[in-house]
Amino acid sequence: MKIEQLASGGIVILRPKSSLIGNQETEDLRQTLEKLGREGNTRAIVDLSAVPYLNSTGIGVLIGAFNEYQRRKGLIKLCGLSNKAENVFVLTKLTQVFDIYPNEKEALASFAAK
Repeated sequence: MKIEQLASGGIVILRPKSSLIGNQETEDLRQTLEKLGREGNTRAIVDLSAVPYLNSTGIGVLIGAFNEYQRRKGLIKLCGLSNKAENVFVLTKLTQVFDIYPNEKEALASFAAK
């Protein structure tokens, strides 16, 4: 698995390390997010700064996780999107769904602000 996982004050931070295009990395991210849900996690950040590209499959995993976290009264946030990824999120209006931050530090701080 190429997904680094950290915890910071009850917030889990996931850092995928390759494109999310339906490959093993995408499946690993999906499984990791599902496992976190089963364990009761309600606060997570997916840091996409090391993800050069994502397609509809990768976005689908993120949307599925977002819906599952919402169902459990939790919150999943994104950070570190490349310009291309950010454009995809803007065009698909997913910026109105996800809380998106430029970096991990700001994403972490946003949990404290609430």
